[in-house]
Amino acid sequence: MITLLWTIFSILVLTEFVLGNFAHGLTALVNCIDWVKRQKISSADGILTALAVCRIVLLWVTLMNWYLVVLNPVLYSLKVRIIVHIAWIVSNHYSTWLATSLSIFYLLKIIVNFSSLTFLHLKWRVKSIVLMMLLGTSFILVLQVVVISVSGTMQRSEFEGNFTQKTKLRDILWLSHVTLLILGNLTPFTMFLISFLLPIFSLWKHLRKMQLNGKGFQDPCTKVHIKAMQTVISFLLLFAFYFLVLIISIWRPKKLHEEPFLLLFPTVKVIYPSVHSFILIWGNRKLTQAFLLFLWQLGCWLKERK
Repeated sequence: MITLLWTIFSILVLTEFVLGNFAHGLTALVNCIDWVKRQKISSADGILTALAVCRIVLLWVTLMNWYLVVLNPVLYSLKVRIIVHIAWIVSNHYSTWLATSLSIFYLLKIIVNFSSLTFLHLKWRVKSIVLMMLLGTSFILVLQVVVISVSGTMQRSEFEGNFTQKTKLRDILWLSHVTLLILGNLTPFTMFLISFLLPIFSLWKHLRKMQLNGKGFQDPCTKVHIKAMQTVISFLLLFAFYFLVLIISIWRPKKLHEEPFLLLFPTVKVIYPSVHSFILIWGNRKLTQAFLLFLWQLGCWLKERK
């Protein structure tokens, strides 16, 4: 049974890894080519490109961690564990905040088309807002890296002194790490939920106005923004699922050493960045066209090979 589970989860991890790298690589490539051609890049495309790069790094780090834990635990020394953990913390931090920034940008875009000049002003300053968010939350990231480094140093060196003091210090470091990790993921999730309520209210008012005018859901503007809302809702569900798994892995660390959970958690961690990449492609016309063009060329190549 365990062998069957291992095979299934291994196939899932590798499949998600390949698909996720392909989708994010396509996103970054299309946006970079468009950037070179036009000599400029929009705020949304800039955030999307940075997110794609961070997600690629996150996928590679997650795969490396899965390989060392499941397939080759002999190489998973304390030093390697600390390096991989820090790399995951950094890539996950920027991946989460860039995805949140992108979703908030889409939400502002919806509200601006329906609502007041206040949100229009926010849309004009979206670059500054994203930069301030990333710089401000980098403080949490620095604290996380420091806590992990100190914890690793304490484990590597022989701690001289009272055993009770050593245990207390480890408990403090562990509690600090858990608090910062939850705070670093809960804060963007809360911000997203709060901002998510605004476009729902604005869209509801717009739909009521369209229905009074006899247009209803046939209004092109409404269709575009409903699609944007669907993209954002998909991200919300994925993020909520990912955050739940993260909480379980933090508060039930012993579960991570049981065979089924040892295979399940890496699989779930890869699902979130991989599936979200295709949702972003589906919600972006330029990326959708590039993806369909790739599939058409791949089909032509396969026919020629036959």
